[in-house]
Amino acid sequence: MSNLANYGFTTTILHNDRQKSIEHGSVHKPVHNAVMYGYSDARELAAVFQGKQSGYRYGRQGNPTVAALEEKISKMEDAVSSICFATGMAAIGAVFQALLRQGDHVVSSVFLFGNTNSVWQTTAQQGIQVSMVDATDVAQVEAALRPETRMVFVETIANPRTQIADLRRIGELCRARGILFVVDNTMTSPYLFRPKAVGAGLVINSLTKSIAGHGNVLGGAISDTGLFDWASYPNIADNFRQQASAMQGMSQIRAKALRDFGASLSPDAAHQIAVGAETLALRMERESANALALATLLHEDERVAVVHYPGLPSHPQHALATELFRAYGALLSFELKPEIDCFDFLQHLKLAIHATHLGDTRSLIIAVAHTIFFEMGPARRAEMGIADSLIRVSVGIEDRDDLLADFSQALNAF
Repeated sequence: MSNLANYGFTTTILHNDRQKSIEHGSVHKPVHNAVMYGYSDARELAAVFQGKQSGYRYGRQGNPTVAALEEKISKMEDAVSSICFATGMAAIGAVFQALLRQGDHVVSSVFLFGNTNSVWQTTAQQGIQVSMVDATDVAQVEAALRPETRMVFVETIANPRTQIADLRRIGELCRARGILFVVDNTMTSPYLFRPKAVGAGLVINSLTKSIAGHGNVLGGAISDTGLFDWASYPNIADNFRQQASAMQGMSQIRAKALRDFGASLSPDAAHQIAVGAETLALRMERESANALALATLLHEDERVAVVHYPGLPSHPQHALATELFRAYGALLSFELKPEIDCFDFLQHLKLAIHATHLGDTRSLIIAVAHTIFFEMGPARRAEMGIADSLIRVSVGIEDRDDLLADFSQALNAF
């Protein structure tokens, strides 16, 4: 298999490692645990450090096992390059740390993962201005732009209320204004959606979630789609300007964020993620089908006040989700009628696990206002539309009848 260009998503991921020679005929890239790399000629080592020759310098900056995963992620996102990190949050932090300076301005969706929201608060305290807007409306994004705006940041499907940013129109706006468009693709995954299709310059994935898929490893990635002109970006340091413009952004991220801050993905974790990624398409199809069935069941039950899931025609961005995504994803949330205590309901479930995670093979459930969004306080939760009774579900690959029966029996207790 010398050329994967004409193959589908899963075939490409399964056989990507074999595009290069692998030790002893292995079908997986082996785990390379070395921290340092020796060269027989001292000049070779110097050439590697100076970027004149390809090679590895130190485990914090690159590793053959991690590099194989980076190539796999790039294939998933149809990207020109990717950089892996120890966690998804490390990847998000790397974008801000490496590419923003004091006095810069960022427009961000107000509907964000709780920890990403926390990072923006920290960034704002360091002299970077952040405007939080309803990104489901491109007009609000456009109204917030300033001459010093350096990037627009959104998630594809917001956690936990499942709002969907006006991705295509925001991409068109950013392209017209020469602004970097950064999209967190975690909730859709590269199988359901490629942000490159809407003009994203950088794509972020928490590899911990659907890509690894089994709740047993942490990781994150940034992918450069090749669409953004780094020569026009004012915050590239002079030493990176000496490289081809297409390489400048990722070279600065790898040096200023990965190397300097050290949030490196371990080779063992990279291997686990690479193996998990092989079944991404199969799992996302099953999880998305289960989620649509569960959302429909909840939507039709009189004890449920509201269900938030893009696959339902009642969802405000249902048409947009249908246009952009291969399926509607595994994340949903819902609110019970006021007379039903959400914790009482949760205790009646037998299959769904009370846990904070997403994109796992098992269905996971949590009362978000009292746990993962508790720290941000009631005012910020209200701004994001997170009710005290909101319950989030990350739907797994269980047999559909078993999953629906579990939620039905819990509802029937009231």
